[in-house]
Formats: sequence, C-alpha cells, structure tokens
Amino acid sequence: MKTRLVIDGNAVYEIDEECEACRYGEASCTEKKKQIEKMEKSELQKGKKTDPER
Repeated sequence: MKTRLVIDGNAVYEIDEECEACRYGEASCTEKKKQIEKMEKSELQKGKKTDPER
C-alpha cells in the first residue's frame, strides 16, 4: 500500500493512494475491480434464479 503525507499547518494527513485511485476511477484500482466482479457475479446468480424459461 502506497501512502503519502500531507502537512497542513499543525494537521498531518496520511493519504492512501490506492483508495484515492478508486475515488477518481483509475484503472489501477484493485478494490473497485473486486467490487465490480462481485456485483456482476451476484447479478448473474439473480438472473439464473428469475429465469422464466426454467
């Protein structure tokens, strides 16, 4: 996990660069890819359950 520090006066913020990539929709976001795969998988399972041909 890559992080960087941002110092603003007396405040210090630790920025998770992977999380930031997800927030801005970059392709390098692994967590977002996992969530999308999980959603697609659950949608496919729902589609099989509600298939009117069966």
